[in-house]
Amino acid sequence: PESTSDRRADRVADVVLVGCVKRKLDRAAPAQDLYTSALFRKERTYAEGSGARWFILSAQHGLVEPTRVLEPYELRLSSLTRAQRVAWGRAVVDDLAAACGLLAGKVIEVHAGAAYVDSIREPLLGLGAEVSEPLRGLMMGERLAWYGCRSPG
Repeated sequence: PESTSDRRADRVADVVLVGCVKRKLDRAAPAQDLYTSALFRKERTYAEGSGARWFILSAQHGLVEPTRVLEPYELRLSSLTRAQRVAWGRAVVDDLAAACGLLAGKVIEVHAGAAYVDSIREPLLGLGAEVSEPLRGLMMGERLAWYGCRSPG
């Protein structure tokens, strides 16, 4: 099975996952405030406006509740080995299932870079979740524009 973002645009997300970014505050803060890039701010606004439960995907911390206080860190998921990314993805999906219950039939909408999505796609599909990747293949400027002309839900 593959992602279904193009075929099922009518389905509303049950959960929105937003990727972390490099630009961060220089002090501890709730995760939703720690990341400071324009892209992350747009992703957060979209996620909050979707009405769905949302989480942040952190290379360092895995699945993160937006209000969880984090110290700044420097780790890119793409810098990990393939085996480490696979293990990270499994841990994230396990944590998501623990937080949200059964994932079968749920639409998980992912707003993150390829390393993040590629690490969680198969474990999510394996549990029967539907993976929506509305920004798949878009470059940075296109991603920013996507948020500018869409409202969530």
